[in-house]
Amino acid sequence: MLPDNEFAASVADRLAALPNVVAVTLGGSRAQGTHAPDSDWDFALYYRDRFEPADLRAVGWAGEVSELGAWGGVFNGGAWLTIDDRAVDVHYRDLTVVEHERAEAELGRFRWEPLAFHLAGIPAYLVVGELAHAQMLRGRLPRPGFPAAMREIAPPIWRRQAALTLHYARTAYVPHGRLTETAGALATAAMQTAHAIAAARGEWVTNEKRLLDRAGLRDIDEIVGGLTNDPAVLARAVDAARELFAAADGS
Repeated sequence: MLPDNEFAASVADRLAALPNVVAVTLGGSRAQGTHAPDSDWDFALYYRDRFEPADLRAVGWAGEVSELGAWGGVFNGGAWLTIDDRAVDVHYRDLTVVEHERAEAELGRFRWEPLAFHLAGIPAYLVVGELAHAQMLRGRLPRPGFPAAMREIAPPIWRRQAALTLHYARTAYVPHGRLTETAGALATAAMQTAHAIAAARGEWVTNEKRLLDRAGLRDIDEIVGGLTNDPAVLARAVDAARELFAAADGS
């Protein structure tokens, strides 16, 4: 097995050689130095005009390679691979889309998109934040800061989403003793609030894995852990979550 630095260089070389790829980055925990020995490797390939997944399949790495657009939205596809006995994710990134979302973010504009494995979905500016945290392996791309306009505009948008989520839980789930639905709403609203806190701090969010910890919202565990199907218990839990989120200002 290759040493980590040689492995990363080898994968980056193969990805950078694919048609229309102009840059390759290493992201996730390995780029930030928070990884465990068995952590996945997260690479992103940035392309101009068009990328053909068939070219990635032709490299011959074992795993699944999606078509463009298969994952939807700005997160427009990728691959789950095994390379040199390591678990590797490769994400497709259309530079035209990334540049557009960066320009939008500078104006404080963004949209929300659903994405598998993300309770609160993702803001479209996530693909801009990836550049801020990633390690550039091949090519050269900007490392954008969090826009001042986004710090002002995004937090109330996320907090409104959280408030609406809790309101729906309180009116549609709680009176009927729907424990699972209420638990899901509490978790979703917690993530939405965490996005608001991160944006107010000027911090990019690239996934939800440690988002609650970063936002200081880990007390939601105790609230969720105490749920039963008693409507009175569910009502108190929603009210407690509302109080927790209101008190969390991110400072």
